[in-house]
Amino acid sequence: MKYFPLIWAALWRSKPRTILTMLSIVVAFLLYGLLQSVLQAFNAGANLAGADRLITTGKYSLTQLNPIGYVQQIQAVPGVKRVVFASWFGGIYQDEKNFFGQFPTDPEPYLELYSEILLPQAQKEAFLNTRTGAIVAKILADRYGWKIGDKIPLLSSLWPRADGSTAWEFDLVGVFDTQDPAARSQHEYMLFRHDYFDEARQYSKGL
Repeated sequence: MKYFPLIWAALWRSKPRTILTMLSIVVAFLLYGLLQSVLQAFNAGANLAGADRLITTGKYSLTQLNPIGYVQQIQAVPGVKRVVFASWFGGIYQDEKNFFGQFPTDPEPYLELYSEILLPQAQKEAFLNTRTGAIVAKILADRYGWKIGDKIPLLSSLWPRADGSTAWEFDLVGVFDTQDPAARSQHEYMLFRHDYFDEARQYSKGL
C-alpha cells in the first residue's frame, strides 16, 4: 500500500488518457454483456422447443397459408411422428392495444405435440367437443379477468365471416398453464378450433 499514492499520482498525471482507458474497459464489459444477452435470446427458442420438434412456415411470412393437404405430405416423411397446423388469426380484443396471438388449430394433435401445456382433462374434453370452444393461457385469463364459461369477442380485419361481419365470438372452455413457469411468455396465446374457423370464414377455405 505504500506505493498507492505514487500509482494514483501517475494515473492522474494525464487525466484524458486515464479517463479514456477506464471508459474503454467499461465499454468492453458492456459489449460482452450485451452480446451474451443476444446469444441467449437466439438460443432460447431452440432450447425451449427441443430437438424433436420442427416448425415450418410459408416461404414469405407467418401469415402465408398452405394447402391443408400438406399435412398428409409432411406426415408421410420418414421419421415424422405427428403433424399439426395453426394459422394466424390477428384478432383484436376490445382495443388494439390488447394484442395477443390467436391460432385456429386441430386441438388434439396440438395438445399432444405441445406436451408442456398443462390443461385439466375436463377442460381438454370440453375443447375437443365444443365447436366454438377456445382455450387461453393463464397469463391472459388473469390479465383480462376471464373465467371458464365466458364469451370472448374478437374483431378480425384479416378474416371476415361468411356474412361479411368481422365480429367473432368464442366460448372459453379452458385455461392452460406451462410446466415451466419461465416458458409462460412463449405460450401467451389463445387457441380455437380450425374446423369452426374454416367453415365460418368468408374465403381461403381448405388452407
